[in-house]
Amino acid sequence: MLLGIIRAVFICIAAGAFATFVSQTDGLPTVIQDHRFPTFFGLMAIAVGVIVVDVLIRRKRIEDLSALYFGLLIGVLLSYLLIQAVEPMFEQAFEAQGRGFYNMFTMVVILTLPYFCISFLMQTKDDFRFIIPYVEFSRELKGGRPLVVDSHALIDGRIAELVETHVIDSQLLVPDFVLEDLQRIADSGDKVRRGRGRRGLDVLSRIQQHPHAEIRIHNTSTTRGKTKSSSHDQLLIDVALAVSGRIVTNDVNINKIASVQNVDVVNLNDVSNALKPKYIPGEHVRIQLLKEGESYGQGVGYLDDGTMVVCEQGKDYVGKEVDVEVTSVLQNSAGRMIFGKPSGSESPTPSRIPRSSKSSD
Repeated sequence: MLLGIIRAVFICIAAGAFATFVSQTDGLPTVIQDHRFPTFFGLMAIAVGVIVVDVLIRRKRIEDLSALYFGLLIGVLLSYLLIQAVEPMFEQAFEAQGRGFYNMFTMVVILTLPYFCISFLMQTKDDFRFIIPYVEFSRELKGGRPLVVDSHALIDGRIAELVETHVIDSQLLVPDFVLEDLQRIADSGDKVRRGRGRRGLDVLSRIQQHPHAEIRIHNTSTTRGKTKSSSHDQLLIDVALAVSGRIVTNDVNINKIASVQNVDVVNLNDVSNALKPKYIPGEHVRIQLLKEGESYGQGVGYLDDGTMVVCEQGKDYVGKEVDVEVTSVLQNSAGRMIFGKPSGSESPTPSRIPRSSKSSD
């Protein structure tokens, strides 16, 4: 909307300026004085053409403009210095004909050096990521560092709930290859995979519709052209390094690979575990034991949030509610497990005898 208003204001200002120019009585060339209206409409056509070019070039990058501008500037400067340096050589080498050869040399240098400089900077701008050539500034960001969202985090869905609680105030970046990955999964012939892909796309749409979320699709087509052999995980890490951001995922493998390359990772499992109520040895949890455990004499139940509770000597309580006294808690990036015993009983010696060996007792 704002861009449309700016374009309309530009057309109005251009029309006023051109009308003032062609209505002058003094100082205009005769051909313009004789053809004022065609001149006005010709100038307006140029102004409209500028807007058309602006609309057609949808993806604009400041790096491209910088490369064009500074390439032209450096090329003209080098051309001027070279021309000034070789001028005496032409006069001494060719004498009377030196001026003609000098003019030809000047024309060739002015045409070739700026082109070479622009071409060189256009091909190397991504290696330097410059606004001023070969000087990289630290990026001023709104809120914290940007968060690069992985497809696993979108399929998981908890990232949307975090956004809706206003806990996240950083910009969310979804690389285009992550979006392509979700689309490929959503088009899979496997019903389960297709459902996961559609869930990821729905979560992305849900975040985009949230009024307080700042999320955008990050274009990596240029970078991927240079690293076609890189894996999905490595491309994700490359994006995080390029934008000085952090990765949001629940994939333990990405977590390990990123930590080796000094890239910060926000693991949704760690966040979820940090927000869960803490249970310490001695506390009591009342649950219903649903099944027998893998080890002899164990009973297994679950808290409301899905946390598994393993109750030693709980086999006889399967199918019943029991007050479990917490003895230990195992917690890592893969999840959390609580170990306990029926309240009021003595602490049993943990038994790790497999079921298959029961017959040998």
